[in-house]
Amino acid sequence: MNSPEKSLRERVSAEEWEMRVNLAAAYRCAAHLRMTDLIYTHISARVPGPQHHFLLNAFGLMWDEVKASNLVKVTLDGEIVEDPTGLGINQAGFVIHSAIHRAREEIFCVAHTHTAAGVGVSVQEQGLLPISQHAMRLTGNVSYHDYEGVALDLDEQNRLVSDMGNCMTMILRNHGLLSCGKTVREAFDYMYYLERACQAQIAALAGGCKLVIPSMETAEKVAAQFNRPGYQEKKGEWRALLRMLDKTDPSYKT
Repeated sequence: MNSPEKSLRERVSAEEWEMRVNLAAAYRCAAHLRMTDLIYTHISARVPGPQHHFLLNAFGLMWDEVKASNLVKVTLDGEIVEDPTGLGINQAGFVIHSAIHRAREEIFCVAHTHTAAGVGVSVQEQGLLPISQHAMRLTGNVSYHDYEGVALDLDEQNRLVSDMGNCMTMILRNHGLLSCGKTVREAFDYMYYLERACQAQIAALAGGCKLVIPSMETAEKVAAQFNRPGYQEKKGEWRALLRMLDKTDPSYKT
């Protein structure tokens, strides 16, 4: 039984607390970049360890209110393990995130957004076009899942996972965007560039002019350049984003 005298940080492992801090940072960074949809949409992270628990935002908090200590810990079957706010979780968030965490053991973080650009591209029949460097870096790494209504039905999970395959990003038709990562940093990175690619596509198509579309050979070359060995490890964006948070509002770490 948990002791009421102990803080959450004292009750959980150092590895879980570190994951909580990084996940809270992702929420704050996404809020800063206006990837939010009020209290809806979600970013989750697997808790290190054998229990197969994962962390999700409390249903009712804005993303700029999320911090390490108010994330909800839940099992893959939906049982609440730790809920400091008592607000519970969004059922649609649970359905989407638990499906991916259950199916893909290598994934530690999943992000889902409803941005205007992301939803805009999700309704375009051709999907994401390789018309920007942001889009081309994702060549071969974007999957699609058809809209089935609000994600409340557990039987949609198998189709979602099947459609995602081994990709790290997905466009949910008529719905929004989804990204995965072996770390919180990687999932955020994929979401940022997918979002920027969608923004560029919406802007380009709005102009009504004929588009210059690079060859598939070029798009694949760009993807390979961004996936070259050692590149991800050297990327400094996440560290820069954490510095920004630490200067503006370090409460995400509490």
